Amino acid sequence: MAVTEHPPLWQIPVTYAAVGATQADDLLRYPPKGFRPIEQRVRIGHGPIRWEYAWVQTLSWGIQRQAGFRVEVLDSPIEVSEGTYLPVAFDGEGTPVQPATTAGDGELVFAPDGSALVRPGDTALLKWRLWPAKIPARVVYVIDEPDRKGFAYGTLPGHPERGEEAFVVERRADDSVWLVIRAFSRPANAFFWAAYPALRLLQAVFTDRYKRALAGPIDE
Repeated sequence: MAVTEHPPLWQIPVTYAAVGATQADDLLRYPPKGFRPIEQRVRIGHGPIRWEYAWVQTLSWGIQRQAGFRVEVLDSPIEVSEGTYLPVAFDGEGTPVQPATTAGDGELVFAPDGSALVRPGDTALLKWRLWPAKIPARVVYVIDEPDRKGFAYGTLPGHPERGEEAFVVERRADDSVWLVIRAFSRPANAFFWAAYPALRLLQAVFTDRYKRALAGPIDE
């Protein structure tokens, strides 16, 4: 009997169609059909030092690490890591009506402190000490604007949910710094649907940890 070989994780697409939908202005009102949306906004500080700390942490998986995850970024051929997923279009019910595409240059970028920054197409494994397996995710887009920086990751097979989560820090006109978390999700399969209340509780716990991750003391 022939043995079916599974492709490496960097070749496997995300487990949902609405790639980039966390960027939609009307996400909360018209989420992708069948998904539950959330949005959290919290002020995490003020001034240029907090701003630089916040965006560097955000774009180097610091939020996830401070929330209790170990993050392993997988190596992949550069031609696969190149580019970003572009948002798909939606109809009035929030159902995607065209597939995602990719485009970009895939350049490896470093923060002022030397930390490697996330790139569109990066694949990562997140491990929490109380969860039995590693949780795979794919960076689907990166935001790099003068006063707005962040990224979103989408779920891969093996993740308990299907969907996307975005982490964006913003510097406003009064020099205040804010963290915005936007997501849409649903359980990945029948087993996790049965455990949906516990899954939602865990999501709420980690969302709270994410919000607190950037608001603490800054190590000089």
